[in-house]
Amino acid sequence: MTYDVHQHLWPEGFVAALEARQDVPYLRGGELVTPEGVSAVDLDAHDPERRLALLDRDGIDVAVLSLQPSLGIEQLAGAERDELELTWLEGARRVVAAAGGRFRTFAPWRVADDCVGTSVGASALVDPDVAPSLLAAVDAAGGVLFVHPESQDTAPASRPAWWNWTAGYTGQMQRAYLAWLADGRDRFPSVRVVFAILAGGAPVQHERLVHRGVDVRTALDPDTLFDTASYGRRAIELCIETFGVERLVYGSDTPVIDTQQTLDAVRGLGDSVVHILQTETPGRLFS
Repeated sequence: MTYDVHQHLWPEGFVAALEARQDVPYLRGGELVTPEGVSAVDLDAHDPERRLALLDRDGIDVAVLSLQPSLGIEQLAGAERDELELTWLEGARRVVAAAGGRFRTFAPWRVADDCVGTSVGASALVDPDVAPSLLAAVDAAGGVLFVHPESQDTAPASRPAWWNWTAGYTGQMQRAYLAWLADGRDRFPSVRVVFAILAGGAPVQHERLVHRGVDVRTALDPDTLFDTASYGRRAIELCIETFGVERLVYGSDTPVIDTQQTLDAVRGLGDSVVHILQTETPGRLFS
């Protein structure tokens, strides 16, 4: 069975909830408004049948769906936030039930028995006070934690449109990974963690850590994994050289970006690498 561990899909009820909102995040006529600004959204890309066709095209059996923290929902007051997260989760459950095993889900910021794991934003690891009880619950369950970039403020007017997506998100993920190295694994020894987008290029920092006396061999933890979303061959090869091929899983970030570049990069590394990233390691992760 082949997996894509990093996809986002908005069920109909969640889309309706975003369209009904007056404050960020909200949808208006195909435009999404978040704390970062306004962006165009192709709502057809969230149609389950269209997504299944894309999985067939890419040769993927199962996509793991999550509610991306980059919408800014975490910045809302408790009840308002819970309502949106639970609306997404209930809609995702219906999508999963109708898809004959082709979809699975990470529960947003909570543990749910019918989900394969829990998704959180980078702040959950960077700041020990953000979600200590949640992380303790994931640890107690020996669960899977999927760490994803969060929404940021609007980029300065002097910066290009890609600034937050490239400089901001990767910076968040590097801080989350370094926090995990510093004390996260010690505090939560049973968590199996997957860092989205190669943890923002985590392998780049290892040589620098050596200069501060860090024994980076402690980073070679078989239950700390990295998804390939948005990266190409050079970055993936560097991650393999640093951690070993068994530490990577295939993720696409569908529908935020087109799958083809990352998929081609993974396939260009050979059938054995494809098998490990898409089948062997995610199979172990979700066992």
